Amino acid sequence: MHTQKKYRYPKSISVLGFLWNANSIRRNPIPFHQKYFKKLGDTFAVRVGIRRYILLTRDKDIAQHILQKGHKNYEKSKIQTTYLSKYLGNGLLTSKGDYWLRQRRLIQPAFHKQKIAQLLDSMLQTIAAEIKEMPLKQPLDIHTYMNRLAFKVVATSLFDVSISDSELLHLQAIIERVQDFLVKEVRLPHKNWWFKITGQVSKHLTLAQESRDIIQAIIEARKQSTKHHHDLLDMLLATRYEDTGEAMDMEQLIDEITILFVAGHETTANALSFALFLLAKHPEIQQRLYEEAKEITSKPLEPVQQIKEFVYTKAIIEESMRMYPPAWITDRECLEDDTIKDFHIRKGTFIGISFYELHRNPEYWKNPDQFNPERFLLKDQYPTNAYYPFGAGPRMCIGMGFAMYEMVLAVSQLILKYSFKTTQDEVQLNPLVTLKPTELLVTLTER
Repeated sequence: MHTQKKYRYPKSISVLGFLWNANSIRRNPIPFHQKYFKKLGDTFAVRVGIRRYILLTRDKDIAQHILQKGHKNYEKSKIQTTYLSKYLGNGLLTSKGDYWLRQRRLIQPAFHKQKIAQLLDSMLQTIAAEIKEMPLKQPLDIHTYMNRLAFKVVATSLFDVSISDSELLHLQAIIERVQDFLVKEVRLPHKNWWFKITGQVSKHLTLAQESRDIIQAIIEARKQSTKHHHDLLDMLLATRYEDTGEAMDMEQLIDEITILFVAGHETTANALSFALFLLAKHPEIQQRLYEEAKEITSKPLEPVQQIKEFVYTKAIIEESMRMYPPAWITDRECLEDDTIKDFHIRKGTFIGISFYELHRNPEYWKNPDQFNPERFLLKDQYPTNAYYPFGAGPRMCIGMGFAMYEMVLAVSQLILKYSFKTTQDEVQLNPLVTLKPTELLVTLTER
């Protein structure tokens, strides 16, 4: 006799309740999440059919189960593997399964600390050039400047001197326009037919192809060159699959480089922007940061040695990413029925892990809305399994070391040159693929 399986889901809101909030969710889903986490608990469900649910969680045990302990039963959803790959290609961020694992193993050595250390002199020169003449004594939208800085650092680390400033700005504009549109597609799936018949999809696919053509031209020129550049492109061209001894083909190279551009500059730009704004709000923390930077840079140390000594600087960056994680949410789809804590969920269940809410969950963090870098100075003062600024498990961000090196160098160079002030009280968030600020007004004064 066939017995129907019993599934147990957390407290849920109906599909009508979800649709009632659809417009506000499209603009900014974070207030919706906050409302129902407070009302229904650290994990709640949205019923989207007779047997289908979406789960949202800020529970550290569930996050750890999905991302680490039980990761083999959870894969990235179609949001990342279908919507994003349509425009960004089939790189590490958007691929899954055996193909993803093969690519990860191939590319991982290029992001080893020793390899990234070879890029630090170039990184430092780029940062110094970008911050040299920032406007003074007037409110600046600091994200505009950090976005340009981070994109330039990624470009010079990838391509050394293989791309002109005008070409670089054009590439940046294309990538950002495409990304803004794909977010619209994800959040408004019921309008996909309209996007198609009005030509918006084909327009942005054409833009995506234009960016790929630019990257391909750079790769082809490099292949013809006999000069060694010691950048990431050289490293990627030199990689070989263990089983075949072959290199990546052109399409794979373009896919991975496109993903490195998107994931590598935007998350860092956001993190730097939030960090500078928080420093502007806390002059006493800013002063301590300045004193550390002044002391360390007075020593005859190489950049990689300096970075090891920037303990307080790292704590500031880590606390900023706790409050405003650039990768603010991730999603997975359950491959087989599973039991997590008190819940028994069906195969195909979609689960969203809100790092933004997890990082502010009062169950795990004391005074979670307070900017307090001190909590990261002693590792036993914060719950490591409730902190995921770069994700966790096998799919942890491959560029974590690169990003931390870049942010430490950027913050230390900025604080040595400028002091920061702001009269802005509230942060207006724009949660897209990454967590962006809509406007962060900071006034710089030269020291």
